[in-house]
Amino acid sequence: MQIVLVEPNKAARPVEIEDNLHAMQALVGGPIQALYPWEDPVALICNDEGKILGLPLNRVLGDYEIIAGTFFICGAEGDHFSSIPKELQKKYEEKFKKPEAFLKMGRSIMAIP
Repeated sequence: MQIVLVEPNKAARPVEIEDNLHAMQALVGGPIQALYPWEDPVALICNDEGKILGLPLNRVLGDYEIIAGTFFICGAEGDHFSSIPKELQKKYEEKFKKPEAFLKMGRSIMAIP
């Protein structure tokens, strides 16, 4: 399955993984959580316990949600994950091309590209 891998402090890149739960869990380091933050037919797959485990902060989604730990973006066909379509692969590689640094300011966290 072709995905876009996004690791903390690294540029997003395309990767081929096996199309099974074990491979997905191994990649994110634990139980997976699927998010659907965009209208495109894609899913963002991350570690469901990333923040609880204190995994490194990775990227900001929208204006508020921060993903902790490694995550990936794949195609979503109903309740099944699939390879990300080529045109969307390029879009999300570009979207997550630049790593972000995080700065704690009082009770807030600020993301710096």
